[in-house]
Amino acid sequence: MTERVLYGYFRSSTSYRVRLALNLKGLAYRHEAVNLLKGEQHGDYLGVNPQGLLPTLIDNGKVLTQSLAICEYLDEAYPQTHRLLPGDAFERASIRAIAQAIACDIHPLNNQRVMKYLAAELEVGDSGRDAWFRRWIGQGLAAVEKQVAQTAGKFAVGDAISLADICLVPQIFSARRFNVDISACPTLLRIDAVLNEREEFIAAHPSQQPDFVA
Repeated sequence: MTERVLYGYFRSSTSYRVRLALNLKGLAYRHEAVNLLKGEQHGDYLGVNPQGLLPTLIDNGKVLTQSLAICEYLDEAYPQTHRLLPGDAFERASIRAIAQAIACDIHPLNNQRVMKYLAAELEVGDSGRDAWFRRWIGQGLAAVEKQVAQTAGKFAVGDAISLADICLVPQIFSARRFNVDISACPTLLRIDAVLNEREEFIAAHPSQQPDFVA
């Protein structure tokens, strides 16, 4: 029997992406919580992932890190399940471009490490922190809106749920959490609303995780 363990945190966007990938593929897993607010990523967890970053997926003894790499691994290792990178070469490139715009250009500027540095080292207060969030998430999603407007069908690229969609939904969640005005992103909001009605997305939502704290 395959043992699959996901080390994550309920509010981590990167963990959220992998939960969505596993759910869409129908792959069962056990959740191991790593509480970022308590600093658990700097303790014993370093023996699992020396970077101290989330998520880490252990798939039958194979240790995998970095959310996009994990998702692509799942697509290749389990080709009989829902494909996260469907279509021809151009469609897959379009999916990767949207996913990377979110995962590489938007998210890193707003993760916990950056927020802690702004507060502790640069002495940025709450209002400055929130302004930072709104600047980079708002600007980033406005650009993604233009990308997706050119590729969207029912979902971000055509009519199949892809890696682009499982990066989009967690980023929209973060935008709402920090009251970022994304009203000028109608395509993204439409797709997000459709996806969040699906069972796989409901089950992956932060509020449904065993380590959720309101």
